[in-house]
Amino acid sequence: MDITTITQLMAAGELAPPRAADEAGAAAARLGELAGLTVYPDSIAACAGTVYFLGRREAAKFLGILCLPQDMAQVAFAGRRHSLDLDGRPAALMLCPTDHANARALRAALPFTAPCVLGLQLSIGCGDRLGLATPGHVHAVRRGHMAPIFAQQSIREMTRTRRTPEEVLDAASWGVFQAGWRGGFGADADHLKTADDVNRCVAAGYTFYTIDPGDYVESTADHGEPSLVRERMSTLPWSELETTAEDLRRAYLARPFDADGVRMAFDEDQLWRAAAKYGAAIAHTLVMYRQLSARMDGRPFELEMSVDETDTPTTPEQHYFVARELQRLRVPLVSLAPRFVGRFEKGVDYIGDLAAFEEDAARQAAIARAMGPYKLGLHSGSDKFSIYPIMARVAGQLVHLKTAGTSYLEAVRVLASVDPPLFREIAAFARQHYAEDSRTYHVSADAARMPAPEQLADGELATLLDTLDGRQVLHVTFGSVLTATKPEGGYLFRDRLLAALQANEEVYTAALAAHFERHIAPFS
Repeated sequence: MDITTITQLMAAGELAPPRAADEAGAAAARLGELAGLTVYPDSIAACAGTVYFLGRREAAKFLGILCLPQDMAQVAFAGRRHSLDLDGRPAALMLCPTDHANARALRAALPFTAPCVLGLQLSIGCGDRLGLATPGHVHAVRRGHMAPIFAQQSIREMTRTRRTPEEVLDAASWGVFQAGWRGGFGADADHLKTADDVNRCVAAGYTFYTIDPGDYVESTADHGEPSLVRERMSTLPWSELETTAEDLRRAYLARPFDADGVRMAFDEDQLWRAAAKYGAAIAHTLVMYRQLSARMDGRPFELEMSVDETDTPTTPEQHYFVARELQRLRVPLVSLAPRFVGRFEKGVDYIGDLAAFEEDAARQAAIARAMGPYKLGLHSGSDKFSIYPIMARVAGQLVHLKTAGTSYLEAVRVLASVDPPLFREIAAFARQHYAEDSRTYHVSADAARMPAPEQLADGELATLLDTLDGRQVLHVTFGSVLTATKPEGGYLFRDRLLAALQANEEVYTAALAAHFERHIAPFS
């Protein structure tokens, strides 16, 4: 590509379509010469007389902006400006750091780098605990048919990794820009429990909000004595629920319900157990939704309710009760994540009877179709390869698959090949901290069963990630690994881990793409 074509890009009014691979490569080479960077070809975008691109110089990345000198005054970015001569034509170049202020400006200038609502599209949430995974996620999503959520991290994970909602969203925007993804993506403020959680994520610009009322779910109501169920009923926040026990009796008893072919009939015991179990959770979801709606002030957003991290499965009747009560209270759902039968442990495949899961999932999907429609949230969904074909078969497009720690595990797998000594340090540290870190996760690994990393040859280290014990030990200790500090100050592992992945960016991107294709392919 010669200078003439670059000046043609600079003349673009509307957002110019992506260039063919050979043209983009040639343009990246020429822009790289001008800017002193290695430019990512897919990042090149042109609109409103300005060319935008992302480039790398050693470990640092920079946003490049090329335009006519008189147009540079309109550029709302912060960076260093340079004057250029393009075959006798004056031009201006700005090189900007990839910081928060410039990420906000990028989302305004190139709206495809900003999150949007996805609606009822089949979707996948791609958690990224390191802020480096989005290009790999993009490569995988391009080869399937799932709408992506690239910015996704729970408040719990942000706390453990010492990241902010803004940092998570910014990393996704820069990754989308680098990979040239223009198909839209969501930003999931995941597992929100408090009003402050909501406020922080609204301020950051998220579009998808997962309310987690798990602390208000009374799982003992499933099997407790009737007297305990009645006691729980008496303490429900009836005023917030805007109903009474007698109203529930009239609404649910003495007549069957049909939900897309699934027939249900409540008796009084089932009804009171459903209300005792989920009544307070419904009230909390309502409060959170109303606050969220007020804070969004008319901006579009999507709501998911998640009760997956609770002790007992959500029966189809309980799912119906929750959905109907939220509908009565005018709380719109794009997704509901029930607690399915079986065990959804972190980082490993589904544990349980597949036939029982299929029967349960089919009934839950029927209710989601009838009561919304809304999607079924498949949480802790990473690496559940045995049930993806089942979910695709029984729920079709009404699935939201949520992944998180598996991208971190792929990063650790890459580390095993590119920096075996650092991998050994992290694995040994993880074994020591697993007992403490696993307390808030549904896992069954035993660190004593995980081979000591010093006993393995370099070529064997990655095999630790092929076992339940190794995967879960490395999975749930991410927070301790990423925040451990040295006595003299500074992080013990974090900076070295990030540097190793940045130096081997293509390897990490390819590993993620291959791993996520396994998640996406069954839904295609």
